[in-house]
Amino acid sequence: MTGGHAPAALLARYATGVELPADAVWAVEAHLEGCADCRSRLGEIAYTRSPAVVSIVDNVWAAIAPAVHAQVPSRRRRWPALLRWAAPAALPWLAMTVLIPLTAMLLDLAAGVAGPPRPSVLLVIAPVVPMLGVAASWTRYLDPVHELVAGTPRAGLGLALRRTLAALIVVMPPLALAGAVVGAAPVRWLLPSLVFAASALALGAFVGVGRAAAAVTVGWVCAVVAPSLIWSRLPAALDPGSSTPAWAACAAIAVGALFLQRGAFQRPASHR
Repeated sequence: MTGGHAPAALLARYATGVELPADAVWAVEAHLEGCADCRSRLGEIAYTRSPAVVSIVDNVWAAIAPAVHAQVPSRRRRWPALLRWAAPAALPWLAMTVLIPLTAMLLDLAAGVAGPPRPSVLLVIAPVVPMLGVAASWTRYLDPVHELVAGTPRAGLGLALRRTLAALIVVMPPLALAGAVVGAAPVRWLLPSLVFAASALALGAFVGVGRAAAAVTVGWVCAVVAPSLIWSRLPAALDPGSSTPAWAACAAIAVGALFLQRGAFQRPASHR
């Protein structure tokens, strides 16, 4: 290209179908996309030197002109932010996650009728239930386009947090409603659940959010859930009076670690 435009001789050879090197064809076509002057010159050359090409173009345009000029009403689909943020393939997993507190609520109601009081199953599993939704929002196994998403400029901690929020909005209301039915008030499990969600994200920056959530869940079940159900005793970790300062400190540590590792969510390892 000379002077910012294609040479007249090159445009003439291109318009008349003279064979050109592949790189020259690519350069001309790339230039024509952004240069209105050269497109106009190409049209003038084609009209004078390639009447057959002009005839074909005119016939094609006559065929498609009615459709091009037709007034088609614009129908832009505006999805709620929740649906735009969430990973579509994770919605079935989130629905299954919602069934967990509902099943635990039924177990608590059945236990209250059938036998002596014991710690609420819903209460002891509630802290880890939201974390399962978080895991579903940022794992390659539930998002078939995770490679495309991870390669976009907006991928990273911001996208992970938006997906996390979408998952929590889906999971939290049924969990709170089920807790209200059996007496497991959110004040007893909300802070631990937020700690676990932040911890899964922070640890997931290294080993993958799904793996981190699985590890935290197994640890909580072995250390808290199983002993409390076996010994019919409420764990001290869910006593708001004595455990709140410890959970608050853990929350600060988890959020700080997550902030320090914010760049790791642009690496494939966080999608495991």
